[in-house]
Amino acid sequence: MTSQCSIANRQAFTSSEQDIANEQEFAQLAKALSHPARVRILKILITLDNLGGCLNSDLVSELGLAQSTVSEHLRILKQAGFIIAEPNPPKVCYRVARDKIEQFQSLFVSILD
Repeated sequence: MTSQCSIANRQAFTSSEQDIANEQEFAQLAKALSHPARVRILKILITLDNLGGCLNSDLVSELGLAQSTVSEHLRILKQAGFIIAEPNPPKVCYRVARDKIEQFQSLFVSILD
């Protein structure tokens, strides 16, 4: 005996323009977090932010990656809006952008809802 999967209510799969926009935005943000090093960087920045500080030291030793690789990960996170780079001569102070984290969480919930 074979079983078939059927859909009782095809209306459940219709999406509004806003739904589609949210899905696209979520996918773009998720792509920025799709590498373990970027997740680790974000976790470090959130921890430092909770302690009232920011990161202006080198992540290379913490991550065990080349400076150019770390710089690229920071660029991707900054471009997605997850982090903010503030000049703090002679270095740059990196902070987590909490509003973007909250937006990402909200998008995730709205997609699953």
